[in-house]
Amino acid sequence: MNDFPVIRLKPKAEARALRHGFPWVYADELVTDRRTKALAPGSFARLEDSERRPLGVVTVNPASKIIGRMMDQNPDAEITQDWITAKLRHALAHRARIYDTPYYRLVHAEADGLPGVVIDRFGAAAVIQPNAAWAEAHFDALAAALREVTGVETIIKNGSGRARVLEGLTEETALYCGAYDGAVPVPMNGATYMADLLGGQKTGLFFDQRPNHAFAATLAQDARVLDVFSHVGGFSLAALAGGAATALAVDSSAPALALAQQGAEASGAAQAFATRQGDAFATLEALALDGAQFDLVVCDPPAFAPNKEALAAGLRAYERVARLAAPLVAPGGYLGLCSCSHAADLTAFRNASARGIGRGGRRGQLIHTGFAGPDHPQLPQLAESGYLKAVFFRLNA
Repeated sequence: MNDFPVIRLKPKAEARALRHGFPWVYADELVTDRRTKALAPGSFARLEDSERRPLGVVTVNPASKIIGRMMDQNPDAEITQDWITAKLRHALAHRARIYDTPYYRLVHAEADGLPGVVIDRFGAAAVIQPNAAWAEAHFDALAAALREVTGVETIIKNGSGRARVLEGLTEETALYCGAYDGAVPVPMNGATYMADLLGGQKTGLFFDQRPNHAFAATLAQDARVLDVFSHVGGFSLAALAGGAATALAVDSSAPALALAQQGAEASGAAQAFATRQGDAFATLEALALDGAQFDLVVCDPPAFAPNKEALAAGLRAYERVARLAAPLVAPGGYLGLCSCSHAADLTAFRNASARGIGRGGRRGQLIHTGFAGPDHPQLPQLAESGYLKAVFFRLNA
């Protein structure tokens, strides 16, 4: 038996969800006496219900609204480097079965049993996002287990983002071990992407969109393609690999577009590829004034609704994207719209997209709905783990 301190749910707190797999304990559900408040962020404790029945081992952060995260439903579990290693081996077995090259999300936080931890793998390099206090406190053990399980030589710690702020953690991105000589080429969907693991957005590449890139590529033969909020060329490079005639990538970030251009060159598609830096909304409006037309338009914006408070404004923003993009689609062409906002569920996002298309003067058929790839598994009890949606429409002639 471990010697972790015991913490307890309030009498009216619902323990059933935790027993059935919900991974979080909110601060207002826990008896937060002086002893509990004194626990160090990232420490471990045995969680009991109000009747003193054990629920498992949780990591505790008194500074967070999510005061407890379930680590193991075995109340006697020891959270050691060996425990982390076992979790990583289980996660790797799944990815190795699906992908023939080591480029994927290796750990998707709670859905892979490592709360608040994201690990993206780029061949011999990996980026760890320790977005929970326990992962920050035990980063050395996490990195050592990762090297043991995967053999990666380079590990980058990406300690940035809203999740860390909510945990009371400082921001820090740095090379933890190994060497990093610049952007890493990533083969995906027949294209080559360039990922900046130290200075790029998130971990440098969005592996979650892989199946949606692939679907867009099936629509791209001989097409004129517009990729808005393109980052490093996610949809445009996949479309060129799928036979697109031309592709224009639009993003506000000059460094991201430079990487997209490098990716086009590495993919042998530079002659058909162009970039345009600027605000996405302004660029959509300018393209419409120029009378531009494309056979395939895809818009993959950032999370406009990162939480429930931002939902209404976020849905209006998604509607606006659709309204501005729809007139740029040639008769009979295709429009793909994406949302990575977990607060906007599929129905709300799809309805906002359809309204925007209508207000853009077009009508269309919904032909495909996509989600994140299988390296981004969902925890059924945690809606936040299933954040990504993509809807594709064929617009009227």
